[in-house]
Amino acid sequence: MIPLLILGLLIQNPGAHGYELLSLMEKRHYKYIVNFTKGSFYYNLQQLEEKGWIEETHEGRPNNGREIHTFKVTSSGIEEFDKLMAKYGTKSEYVNLPVYGALLFADVYDKNKLLELIQSQIDQTEARIALLDEYLATLKELPGEIDYFGRMNENSRSHHLVNLKWFKELKADIEEGSD
Repeated sequence: MIPLLILGLLIQNPGAHGYELLSLMEKRHYKYIVNFTKGSFYYNLQQLEEKGWIEETHEGRPNNGREIHTFKVTSSGIEEFDKLMAKYGTKSEYVNLPVYGALLFADVYDKNKLLELIQSQIDQTEARIALLDEYLATLKELPGEIDYFGRMNENSRSHHLVNLKWFKELKADIEEGSD
């Protein structure tokens, strides 16, 4: 998935350098789409260049005496982008939260520890909603910026709200059963 994100960002921003692309991924909260680190990002950037799907442009700009490497997508990179769009655009998966595995054994787990686990899920979900709210608020400040990614984040927020409600109800049910 990271190659798709890098290729797509370079198509949108030809001549960008790696740090610009990574900053865009972080700013746009692409971590909701794929888990990535700085290292995995730069590894994928290097792999795309080695495969000939991107190439360094000759517009490298000096930065404090260091050359900044800028990139653009090649024609074979456009073909790979099309393949990746078809691959990921047609994929659909089940909602799979790791907590579901833990909840399979809730009936044999210490109730107080279970309540702590669920509270942790509530806290994490509230934090995700807050991040999405922050991001969506910045989109509203920029006219014409609510695009497909903005809509995806609105959808993600809706899913998190449903999960939050479910976790809170689950916690209340467990607390009632503990009395």
